[in-house]
Order: sequence, then structure tokens, then C-alpha cells
Amino acid sequence: MAHNTLTVALAGNPNSGKSTVFNALTGARQHVGNWPGKTVEKKEGSLRIGQREYMLVDLPGTYSLNAFSPEEVIARDFILQEEPAVVVAVVDSANLERNLYLVVQLLEMHIPLILLLNMADVADRRHIQIDREKLSQRLGGIPVISAVGPREIGLEELKTELAEFVPRPAPSVPLAPILEREIATLLPVIGADTTLNGRYASPWMSRWLAIKLLEADEPLLAEVAHNPALLAAVNEATARIQAETEEDPDALLADSRYAFITSLVRGAITRPRADAATRSDRIDHIMTHAFWGIPIFLAIMLVVFQITANVSVPYMDWINGVISGPVTDWALALLATIGLGGTWIEALLVNGVIAGVGAVLVFVPPLLFLYLALAILEDSGYMARAAFIMDRFMQRLGLHGKSFLPLLVGFGCNVPAVYATRTLENPLDRRITGFLVSFMSCGARLPIYLIFGAAFFGAASGSLVFAMYLLGIVVAVLTSLLLTRVAFRDKPAPLFVMELPPYHWPHWRNVLLPMWHRIRDFFTHAGTVIMAASIAIWLLSAIPAPGVNPEGSFNDVPLEDSLFGATSRLIAPVFAPAGFGTWEASGALVTGFVAKEAVIATLNQLYTTSPGSANIEPTAATLGEDLVEIVVDFGRATLLTAQEIVNIVPRTVNLLPGIEMPLLNILNQPAEAEDSFALQDALRQAFTPLAAVAFNVFVLLYVPCMATTAALRHEFGTRWMLAQSGYTLLVAWLAAVLVYQGGRLLGLG
Repeated sequence: MAHNTLTVALAGNPNSGKSTVFNALTGARQHVGNWPGKTVEKKEGSLRIGQREYMLVDLPGTYSLNAFSPEEVIARDFILQEEPAVVVAVVDSANLERNLYLVVQLLEMHIPLILLLNMADVADRRHIQIDREKLSQRLGGIPVISAVGPREIGLEELKTELAEFVPRPAPSVPLAPILEREIATLLPVIGADTTLNGRYASPWMSRWLAIKLLEADEPLLAEVAHNPALLAAVNEATARIQAETEEDPDALLADSRYAFITSLVRGAITRPRADAATRSDRIDHIMTHAFWGIPIFLAIMLVVFQITANVSVPYMDWINGVISGPVTDWALALLATIGLGGTWIEALLVNGVIAGVGAVLVFVPPLLFLYLALAILEDSGYMARAAFIMDRFMQRLGLHGKSFLPLLVGFGCNVPAVYATRTLENPLDRRITGFLVSFMSCGARLPIYLIFGAAFFGAASGSLVFAMYLLGIVVAVLTSLLLTRVAFRDKPAPLFVMELPPYHWPHWRNVLLPMWHRIRDFFTHAGTVIMAASIAIWLLSAIPAPGVNPEGSFNDVPLEDSLFGATSRLIAPVFAPAGFGTWEASGALVTGFVAKEAVIATLNQLYTTSPGSANIEPTAATLGEDLVEIVVDFGRATLLTAQEIVNIVPRTVNLLPGIEMPLLNILNQPAEAEDSFALQDALRQAFTPLAAVAFNVFVLLYVPCMATTAALRHEFGTRWMLAQSGYTLLVAWLAAVLVYQGGRLLGLG
């Protein structure tokens, strides 16, 4: 870190708008990773004020600094160990008392503090008035700033305060007399421990350590385990408090803090005598209704999948045309110019790199629309309601309501979903939720559904996508019941506590930044793992299998006689009962272990190319003509995308029986006219519609990608990972066979 750089930490409750403030201050100057030794997301960004550079750290959202969750431990340890120049405590102005509990715990640590009263507009709409000067005075003169994060109101004042910041002594948080007495008995014992003199040398930190030990803070009790005298003193103090008050010290500490909060806000905050129902309250009467809440949630998800499956298709067609047309032509022309035309290098570049990775990149548009829709729902405040709605359902499954959140993240990517289980306090809840995550259909599976849906069901492909997502949820439900009612039947019922933020219009920065991070991760994946897998597939396809075709040579062997074909044929009979017992389908599933995106890349290579040559003749178009065609086709794709946005409503309504709303058709295309990829044509020859559905069911349910498997092993151990992998393979095979054989019995073959 540069000598002139100061570290600023942002702390606050979940849904306080802390990350919105962080995004507004740092913009694109941020990066996301994991905390050292942890798998909780870490956000850092830079901010320049005048000649000084500031490093902003967005601490995980927490309601307190107790050691009940990894997020709380991370936030507390960062403040203790990194000693930031200042901590900006971001609080929700409309829920000030509840948010101040974290602020009081920060005051107990005696750290430089700025209080940012965020969501001031929400407080104004609720006629809540806050006297900032009085509040600042009672907090020992620390700066108190009013802000509206999404509109960047108050952030210039915050920057000025950071640039001119002068630490003020924090006010003492008065505790119950018996607590003060017992803390006084612990301070000499702490002071006599030379190993604690570094971090806890100051009177304030010694006092803070005594408070945390009385709270039975497990990490800190472990830190002082070398000192039996101190542990004995803590136990004796706890026993005296319990005998005198019939309360645990942590309960008395919480009461003392809330009493201090009451004294802080008395006269500094004015509320209307009777709080009128807010707009969010009125909306929640419908959106969180006991009966209508779940159908509304499912309807919203259906619209999201219609957007993903149909609105993105024109841009998919455009990218496919650019990759398979001009990009391939340019590569062939370049290779011919340098004398490499018709060689294995040409086949590697065209069939391995361009065809493989290109077949994955063509699905960036649907992923972009999916992440955009989820980010809008998150920033609007609806996702918190979704967790609240689903809590009733999750409780019946024996899971905590928060388990819904990692499962929801799984729709984007299973890897962060596994790590998101750390928000659950109960280790068994974490294990069970992690076990279920892979049944949530991640974005990497979406391209497979889309290509099969377009090949066999046309404009109704959204129904296949929705059915796959719904089936994953059903299997997760049944698996959860199996685990909580059979394997872990003695598991206690969890409790659910979550704050619902007010509804508001999504802010573009909060929508686009998370979307960009996810798309960037997808590009990184496609450019590394998928390219490596694609090249490996091409290489196996180019090497003759021993003893199969003696006349075959490298880069000149039929695919079925290659090493890849021979290996795939060994496992193909296993899938015959499911209707796709071909070596091509089996080979694609094998590469799906590496990454689910590779399934399409493999099918594209096996069905539309051969290893011996590029199999493509370059067109005679000039570079200028190619560029003009690319621009014109992009405009056409944009026009058709607008058309599909309008058609969301009729396509969704038309799913109801007996209803047929007309679709907008700007270019007057025939009703069934649509672009068809070469792979789609090949799939129609290789699969029946019923076998295609069974194949997608297997893709949905079988072992997740290597990255997710590694995450499961890292979080829950090898045994749990192997159990999950074996279970998913068995369930996937049984479900695919049931779909295919059941469909045949019903005459759907």
C-alpha cells in the first residue's frame, strides 16, 4: 500500500445501503475477491480526494460485532488487525435505533468513526426528523452526515469530512453497575498478561476485551486460552452476575446498549405519533401475502426466464453469425496467407479454439439478461421479500429461511452459492443447503437448455427453461425432506430474522456493477477453462484410438475411431435407457464435469466439425463488406430484441390454456421463421424430442462442475463432497430414465 494511502472501512447492517455508498464512491475502481483464509466476498476500491488516495473496504453487512457468523468475525477482525484510519458507519435513517446497536459496539472499540445517516429520503417520506447536531454532540462530536446513496446526496460532504477528519474521543458506553464492577475485576488480570499487551494495551481495548469475554465470545476465549487465571476470573465473574441478576452477561450487555441508544435518540429523533402505512407496507400486503406471495414469486421468475430465453435470441444469432462467419473467414485467410491452410494448426484454431469457445460466448446475451433481471430484483428490495416469503416453505423442509438466499445465488453460479452458505449460523443448515445448491440450475446450464429448446420447441423454448429450473427446485425439496426428516431427523427447527428494506427504484450503478462482475467472470471462465477443455477435446478427437483404425493418423481419423470416441463409447450404454446412449452425448457429458458450458462446445465440435480440417471455405467478401454486414445485423438484432421485449406479455399469457394473444412481428417474418444454428440441425437428427428432454434433465441434476465440487470439498470436506457427487449422479440417471421411459409409455416417444 502506498505511504500516502489511508484505509477507510465501511460498516453497516445488511440492507442499510452500505454497498450502494461504496459503489458510488469507488465506481469501477474496485475489485472483488475473498478475505484471506475465508470464502466470504471481499470488496475493495480506491478513492482520490485532493492529493490523497483512500482505499475503501466494504466490510460484510452485519447486525453486530459478535462472533455468531463469519461475516461478523471478519468485520471485527479487520477493524482490530488493520486499524483503519476511520470507519464510516452506514445506518438506515428510517430504522435508526436498530442500526445504532452496531454503532455502539464500534464505540466500545474506541475507533475513529463517522456516522452516515443513509436513506434520508425514506425517513423524510415517513416524516422522521433527525437532529444531526444533537446526535453528534451526544456521540462525542463525531461527524453525522445525512445521505441518499443512490442519488449520491451527502457523499461530497462525506469526502470533505474524510479529507479533514480529526479523530474525536468516543463517548463511554455506560453499562449496568454489576457489569462495570465485574469488568473492573478482569482488567488487572488482562493487564498482567504480557502476551495481550500488544493489541489490548490501551485502557479502551482492555475494557473491550473484558466485555467480549463476559459475552462468551468463542474466538476471543480461544485467544486467551493460554491464561488459565484469566479464564477462571471470567467464569467467576459470570457466575456472580448470574447469581445476582438471574441473567447471562450477554443479555445484560445488550440491555445496557439499548438503554444507551434510547438516551442517544431521545429528543434527537422525532416520529409521527402514529406511523402511517408506507408505500412499501401497502405493496407488501400483496407481495408477501400468505397465499399470493409464492404464486407472485413464481410468476416473476417465469417472466425472468422468458426474458432470458427469448429476448436474448436475436443477439445470440448475431454473435453466432459473427463468429462462424467473418471471424472464421479472417482466421482461415490469415492461416492461408502464412502457409498453414489445411494443416492441423488450422483445424486446432478453427475447430478447437474458435468453434469451442465461440459456441460458449454466443450465450453471453442470455446470461447478461438473466443477471440484469436478478440485479434489478435485488436492488429494488424484492429479493429480501422472496426470502421472507420462502421462509414459511423452507421451515417445512427443516431449513432456515436464509437457506433460500444461497439457493437463489445458485441460479447465477453454484460456486458463490456454496460459499454463501456461510451466512447460516448452524453448521448442519450449511451442510444441507450446500448439498442442495447444485440442483439450482446455474447460468452455465442455461446455454444447453436454450440450444435444445430452440432446436426442438422453437419459441416455446422458455417453457423448457422454466421446466428445468422448476424441476431442480422440486428435486432440491425432495432431497431436503430426505435429509431433514430421515438422515437428520433430530435437527431442531431454525428461527428466521431478517430486515426488509423499503422498495425503491433500482439504481443503475447497483445493477450494472454486479452484472459486469458476473459477466467478467464468465468471460474469464470461457477464456481459460473452456478453451483448455475445447483444445483437449479436439486433441482427443484427433488422436486415433489404439487398434480401432490402423490407417488413421493424427488429425486424420473419423471421430468415432478417435481416442475421445473410444472412451465415450465405453460409457454410452449406461445412458441407453435414458434415450441418448450415443458416444457423442456421453462424451459431451464427460466434458461437462469440467464445466457445464463445455457440453455445448463438445456437441458443436462432434456434430458439426471433423478434426482433419476446418471444414469451412472462406467467403469472398472483403473486410469492409464483412464489417458493414456485422453492423447491419447488429441493428437488426437490436430491433428484434425490442420486439421480443414487447412480446414478453403475450408469450407468458399464452402459456395459459385457451388463450392466444397475437405477437408483434416488426419484420413480417413467417410465424415459424427463426435462425437455425448448424448444431440445432444436427441435434434434431441425433435426438428425439423426448430424448432431448431426458438429456437436459440429466444435465440439470448430475454432478456439478469441477469448481463447484472443489468448493464443496473446501467447505464441507471430502466425504460430504463425494456423497453429494454420488447422490447427484444416481438421481440424474434415475430421473432421465423415468422421463424417457415414462414418456414412451404415455406415447410421447
